[in-house]
Amino acid sequence: MFTSVDDVSARLAETGYLASPAVATTVFLADRLGKPLLVEGPAGVGKTELAKAVAEVAGARLVRLQCYEGVDESRALYEWNHAKQLLRISAGRDETWDEARTDIFSEEFLLTRPLLTAIRGDDPKVLLIDETDKADVEVEGLLLEVLSDFQVTVPELGTITATRRPFVVLTSNASRELSEALRRRCLFLHIGFPDEELERRIVRLKVPGLDDALARSVVRVVGALRSMDLRKVPSVAETVDWAHTLLALGAGSLDETLVRATLGVLLKHQDDVLKASAKLDLDAL
Repeated sequence: MFTSVDDVSARLAETGYLASPAVATTVFLADRLGKPLLVEGPAGVGKTELAKAVAEVAGARLVRLQCYEGVDESRALYEWNHAKQLLRISAGRDETWDEARTDIFSEEFLLTRPLLTAIRGDDPKVLLIDETDKADVEVEGLLLEVLSDFQVTVPELGTITATRRPFVVLTSNASRELSEALRRRCLFLHIGFPDEELERRIVRLKVPGLDDALARSVVRVVGALRSMDLRKVPSVAETVDWAHTLLALGAGSLDETLVRATLGVLLKHQDDVLKASAKLDLDAL
């Protein structure tokens, strides 16, 4: 998909995703080496958006597996359409079981889920396995087969092997440690909070009506909040939301009253709001 690291940066920027040199380099290598990309970092720093941007750049279909506690093989790989199978069996009462079985365990009755969908067909795809750390450990074993050989075995149909490998992005908020076996199969990228200049550029890109002076003030306040001992520090997504909020309010600059009135956009816990209200000093920024 990409010819160089600079090509990655330029083409992602066209989609509205401003990539740091580390992000652009790792995406280029994942594409060139055909390796899955494991992206870790706090929520709201652009992990999921990276996969979406790559899909847009490549003109590829984004196939997303949203992980959660309890997700299993039937939700990740495939399952059979049992209701349709029962109707088929009922319609063929005069058939033997062997005749019916050959029919009901065919493509017509197969419900493909994200992992199987991603490796079937010749069209370009980006497979996003989102919040991998929220899935149970058993799901990692399932991912190992798919990410190692890009194939899935359906006992009734045989082994389905990818004819065109998808670009794979796994994201993790590091709420639990992923297995070493899974990590070995991936290139690793950590996305943290951007530096002040990059975040300002992101804000100006996402909120074009905001003037540069106010964008700088927004980024400095958010940086000050991140330095505090809070339960949940604001992410880049909250920075952009706050910039939209200030623009909607017609703010030309920041003052104590405005900042305190809108802290709920940046902070999501009342004790964080109280702590920030007591400690934040705009004059020092």
